[in-house]
Amino acid sequence: MNDILHILDHSLPLHSGYTFRTRAIMKAQIKAGWKVAGITGVRQYQNGQILSAKQEEVEGLHFFRTMAESSGPFLWREWNEVSALRDAIVKTYNESPFRIVHAHSPALNGLAAALAAAELNIPFIYEIRAFWEDAAVGNGTGSEGNMKYRLTRALEDYVISRADHIAVICEGLKSDLIRRGISQEKITISPNGVDMSVFGSAKPCDNALFEKLQLRDSDVIGFIGSFYDYEGLDDLITAMPILRAKGRNAKLVLVGGGPMEDALRAQAQASDACEHIHFLGRVPHEEVEKYYSVIDVLAYPRKNMRLTDLVTPLKPLEAMAQEKLVAASDVGGHKELIIDGETGTLFAADDPNSIADALYGLFSNKEKWPERRRIAKDFVKKQRNWEINIRRYDPVYHFLLGKDKPSKVA
Repeated sequence: MNDILHILDHSLPLHSGYTFRTRAIMKAQIKAGWKVAGITGVRQYQNGQILSAKQEEVEGLHFFRTMAESSGPFLWREWNEVSALRDAIVKTYNESPFRIVHAHSPALNGLAAALAAAELNIPFIYEIRAFWEDAAVGNGTGSEGNMKYRLTRALEDYVISRADHIAVICEGLKSDLIRRGISQEKITISPNGVDMSVFGSAKPCDNALFEKLQLRDSDVIGFIGSFYDYEGLDDLITAMPILRAKGRNAKLVLVGGGPMEDALRAQAQASDACEHIHFLGRVPHEEVEKYYSVIDVLAYPRKNMRLTDLVTPLKPLEAMAQEKLVAASDVGGHKELIIDGETGTLFAADDPNSIADALYGLFSNKEKWPERRRIAKDFVKKQRNWEINIRRYDPVYHFLLGKDKPSKVA
């Protein structure tokens, strides 16, 4: 019997921030002695095709798959997805019982888990990684306040009301739920963290890549991640000629891809700093550390909006663990991770001049870098290490399983 079944939108072998957080949680829980597995909904794809295997082992983790397709108009399609996942959860329980349902947003997963947990009479935890109506606005697939936005929010509220306990990844999400009337005693924060066994040691500079990109005697700024509009990479590109005009031999390395890639490439091509901006495309996850190794400062110029104000990102923590300097916009999600002048540098969101000034200040005071790196890595190691983070779930699990009363949680 498994202790916990994680209900997921998608998982490994797909690569995303969502799947990496799931991997870290499950691996840390297994190491701590919990028996865990995951189940994905109908949106789990590999190479553009629906997976055909009912179960799958990936990196030592066990996943069940929902074997169904979903089509049709809006709402009908979503209800079919929920029904298929609910049925798959119940079937999985009958074949491989578990004691707790731990569902991870979006709310469609939560609804399927709530229905299955009620049918099976077992505890249900719902974990919110972002409000998906806000994520849709941030990635350009939705508009704040429209019908779909309001329906998604209403569905989230319903799932929250059915959950025995709520987990969120940051203070911003917790505060928003409290404003909606949810008791803080029902909410636990399990923040984004870093697997220190993967990112816990800085790699030496990859000399071949360094020379290929002609980075010698340069101030190297980088971004590694997805190219969504809310990431503010257009502001970073705009800041490049401003920074170079201040006398810094700055070069920008952009690793990744996404919806804004074509527009960003066009903007860079038209920039006075075009020769100093490198687009490297998407790279295999196992090679990411090589790209970290050639970058001096990782920049995260997220735009100021509801999504970025409420949700903390994962990438700055990975950079800190890699002993890289971090510069980020002063949105709420960043301010939960970065103390300006101690663990990183903050600049005004949506302001290329502020970005340039902040980067100029960093590169002009390199004597402070060793201490900054040490403090930032120590923060990740002590407060954002997954082996520590997953302990925040334990009081809730034990309470729901009837072992003891929950201790006070964040």
